[in-house]
Amino acid sequence: MTNTVSTTLAQGIESPPIDYGAVLPLLIVLGTACIGVLLEAFLPRHQRWPAQVALSVVGIAAAGLTLGIYAGGATGEGVVTFAGAVAVDRPTLFMWGALLALGLASVLLIADRSVEPGGAFISSAVARAAAGGGTTGGTGAGPDDRDYGSPDQAPTMQTEVFPFTFFALGGMMAFVSANDLLTMFIALEVLSLPLYLMCGLARRRRLLSQEAAVKYFLLGAFASAFFLYGLALIYGYAGSVRFTDIAEASVGSARSDALLFAGLALLVVGLMFKASVGPFHTWTPDVYQGAPTPVTAFMAACTKVAAFGGILRVLHVAFGDTRWEWRGVLWAVAIASMAIGAVIGLTQTDIKRMVAYSSVAHAGFLLIGAMAITPEGISGTLFYLLAYGFNTIAIFAVISLVRDADGEASHLSQWAGLAKRSPVVAYTMAFLLLGLAGIPLTSGFTAKFAVFSAALADGMAPLVVIALVASAIAAFFYLRVIVLMFFNEPAADGPAVTVPGAFTTAAITLGVLITLLLGILPTLALEWAAGGVFVS
Repeated sequence: MTNTVSTTLAQGIESPPIDYGAVLPLLIVLGTACIGVLLEAFLPRHQRWPAQVALSVVGIAAAGLTLGIYAGGATGEGVVTFAGAVAVDRPTLFMWGALLALGLASVLLIADRSVEPGGAFISSAVARAAAGGGTTGGTGAGPDDRDYGSPDQAPTMQTEVFPFTFFALGGMMAFVSANDLLTMFIALEVLSLPLYLMCGLARRRRLLSQEAAVKYFLLGAFASAFFLYGLALIYGYAGSVRFTDIAEASVGSARSDALLFAGLALLVVGLMFKASVGPFHTWTPDVYQGAPTPVTAFMAACTKVAAFGGILRVLHVAFGDTRWEWRGVLWAVAIASMAIGAVIGLTQTDIKRMVAYSSVAHAGFLLIGAMAITPEGISGTLFYLLAYGFNTIAIFAVISLVRDADGEASHLSQWAGLAKRSPVVAYTMAFLLLGLAGIPLTSGFTAKFAVFSAALADGMAPLVVIALVASAIAAFFYLRVIVLMFFNEPAADGPAVTVPGAFTTAAITLGVLITLLLGILPTLALEWAAGGVFVS
């Protein structure tokens, strides 16, 4: 009897059709992460680093190749697969390509073992600060605040960061392609959990690193809780978590909209936490400062792409028809984010915290583009994410080169006169800072122009004026670093500049070249980002 019922049920259930060609890049990234776990389990420790580096490069190259092949033959409409849970359209393909490119640059920084002997990561995640170490004034750690696991252990690298990186990258790719809120929530957890662990693996300044991991975990817990509660309220209103069903219910239901907009408010708060949009940026500067610099670069670039990719899809697909109800609130959030990032950034004395507040200001600029419910708003925001990502990764790579006996020299006073010690590093840093400021002939200028143009065309002129003022204020703390490097005398016991290895050199070169090319020849990237709409 039981076998008969099971056979009948099995005959009545059909597996959903899956377009494997469309989702193959995502499957390759997640498969690479799983293979990386197996390498950690079965390879001797001394063989893991070269194997993980080779696997990482091959995995990203294979995912990029399959993405390029599919994008070359894909139609403009896009496809929805996995029983409607994943949407692969033009914006998804652009964000997948951006994530893979930024992920490659991040993996190069993570793999480098020349800037910090043995790599930037501790050989034992539970290692505490060595005896005699500790924080000094809350801004850093003493010279002994590091530990290789035991006094007699050689400085080896924690190679588990490679599968962590790919699990996070796969979660980000799933997040930007999610076609319903439940899939988006699962992807949010997949991308977040590895990052919590990676933040606590710094070889230097162990106390700050472990503090950053705890704070980022709490920040992520808040984001997940708000997101999940908002999901529940929206499901209660629409009876579905699919974006198309939510959109239809929001314009065709006779029920009260209180449940809908309460759910949307909680959902947006969760997304704003993940995107580090002020005033929901709490502890983001602490995480930027305490995490290993390669992980900070990875989070600053790739997490921003994933978070705003999710914001774009939610606002455009599920709530595009109700934009007149929520746009005023997001205006206030964007203004607050730009003001917080620009003003508080002026007071920072640590360069990593300064870049963190810069990211808060840029999140406000990105939110302006996301609020423009037009194809130009989508393309401008996507281009901005690509440009900002490469610019930021290169900046953190340069920051990792300026070092003293305690590790990275992140206090601004230690950057005084850097041009006299290493003109190449100083000029590279100056160019990248000008890119963040949006100076012409850099990608930052083109990106801001694209986003602000879309906002003007959609009737947000006052917000654009406020954004221009915030950009001018933020430019001051970029220029302050440039003045320190070129017009101040270096201290006699100032930090030295480490000669970068091949991996860090490649990451910096890639970031500088793309920042320059997207500033003077942005047509190809803009055309790739343009012309696509979200499908559901």
